[in-house]
Amino acid sequence: MTANGWFQIFLFFALVLVCAKPLGVYMARVFEREKTYADVVFRPVERVIYRLTGIDETHEMRWTEYAVTMLLFSAVTMVMTYAVERLQQFLPLNPQHFSGVTPDLAFNTAASFTSNTNWQSYVPETTMSYLTQMLTLAYHNFFSAAVGIALAIALIRGISRRESKTLGNFWVDTTRASLWVLLPMSIVVALLLVSQGVVQNFRPYDHARLVQAQTVTATSADGKSSTQTITTQNIAQGPVASQEAIKMLGTNGGGFFEANSAHPFENPTPFSNLIEMFLIFAIPGALTVTLGRMTRAPKHGWAVFAAMTVLFFAGVLVAYHAEAQGNPLLHGVNQQASALQSGGNMEGKEVRFGIANSALFATVTTDASCGAVNGVLDSFMPLGGLVPLVNMMLGEVIFGGVGAGLYGMLIFVILAVFIAGLMVGRTPEYLGKKIESFDVKMAMLFVLIFPLSILGFSAVALMMPSAGLSALGNSGPHGLTEIIYAYTSTTANNGSAFAGLSANTHWYNMSLGLAMLIGRFFMIVPMLAIAGNLARKKLVPPSAGTFPVTTPLFTVLLVGVVVIVGALTFFPAVTLGPILEHLLLQAGKSF
Repeated sequence: MTANGWFQIFLFFALVLVCAKPLGVYMARVFEREKTYADVVFRPVERVIYRLTGIDETHEMRWTEYAVTMLLFSAVTMVMTYAVERLQQFLPLNPQHFSGVTPDLAFNTAASFTSNTNWQSYVPETTMSYLTQMLTLAYHNFFSAAVGIALAIALIRGISRRESKTLGNFWVDTTRASLWVLLPMSIVVALLLVSQGVVQNFRPYDHARLVQAQTVTATSADGKSSTQTITTQNIAQGPVASQEAIKMLGTNGGGFFEANSAHPFENPTPFSNLIEMFLIFAIPGALTVTLGRMTRAPKHGWAVFAAMTVLFFAGVLVAYHAEAQGNPLLHGVNQQASALQSGGNMEGKEVRFGIANSALFATVTTDASCGAVNGVLDSFMPLGGLVPLVNMMLGEVIFGGVGAGLYGMLIFVILAVFIAGLMVGRTPEYLGKKIESFDVKMAMLFVLIFPLSILGFSAVALMMPSAGLSALGNSGPHGLTEIIYAYTSTTANNGSAFAGLSANTHWYNMSLGLAMLIGRFFMIVPMLAIAGNLARKKLVPPSAGTFPVTTPLFTVLLVGVVVIVGALTFFPAVTLGPILEHLLLQAGKSF
């Protein structure tokens, strides 16, 4: 590790911290329907949208109506996405003349982008047309993120309102999240990325003649080898900058290219790398300020932000240290950082980013359920790869996805307050609301669905030699990690992958698609049930037994609850995976 590396990490976080309050206050004003400087532009557009769609913006929804509306909206858009993928060969903006996507892959991709996961079992530049990329995938980048923000706002309203039967209007919240927050920021960022060299066009792919011909040997499925000489290269391009901006801002993560944010057309410079990492944390960090402002408890918002910060820096420290140490099997090789070399484990990393920014990017993207990567996680050292896995296993609450991270963390807040109440023998209270058995039951349902999907699907895959194990690129504990990582990433709606798993098979496309839907929608319903129940309650004045949720002690308790729940659930799995691999690597064995 170097001083320069830590300087870049602290610079990134300082940028997030400085922008959290102004953006958080702005979002609070947007969703409380207070006046903002953007009203003169977006308010007329909003009125037109409501008039054309027949939406009554004054109508308030109960939690059940809010949930059903959200589920129906997501289901319809998922079906539309599936249809466009299957029919793309008949649709315009397909200069490469790509054929329709196969049924299982189309289901997987539709579920992926609808759920804000953006898992990609395909090579984007050779599978999806420009129209499919923009009309369906980039569309979901906006609206799956907007839905996540709307759901977080609904839970905040449930906490802040008293004796109310409603949580707001799903259509209004989603529209405002898109118009006031995501769209204007994406336009500005897209132009900034273009200035750094990110491409934005509709041209057919260019064909370049190689300076030196390459001889390639390929082995077919039947085991026969063939050799061919390559003299040209296709250079993929397209409307990349516009998709890259919302991909990062909406914590989506699906890349225009297979190499994702390691591709020079998506992430060409260290400055663009900083911009993209900042975008991942921008809205999730600011939503904690929105929480504090809308609940009239700003210190509580910062206490939640502090808990997320502690967990974030713990992950960065482990990942950076693990990657900076290098590979112990490379005996006699100088792996120390110097003016002439990056040092450490540079396998699968871009030299223009180096160890620090690769470890930071991997931590940020899995803290925030983004899934974008600027390096190959499969090539990280075992403990370096452990960090992204654990970040997701903790529930994607370390800042988390836009909206989803906050409402996930607030479930842990409810559990922390409940535990604190048990320790002092008092009825637990949270910002003036008594936490009762229904709230705790729904919170535990939210928490238990997550490991049930991950461990259940992983166990089934491990018991299927032909469908599950045959897709592995590695054996031993590393192979186990590849499978567990895939189901953790999809259930957590992250989308990153240990690239050694060949997941474009019928079994993995279907099972991973189901894991994405479970991780998104099965967990939303109990969260909204909690929001509706809290909204109906009366406020009770604080007493001597009330546990304050604005202090450093609360932050410590919240961090402890998040870590303990994750550790108790997943420790056996990570012990048999990356931890065992680390111990065997120190003993001289690799997989």
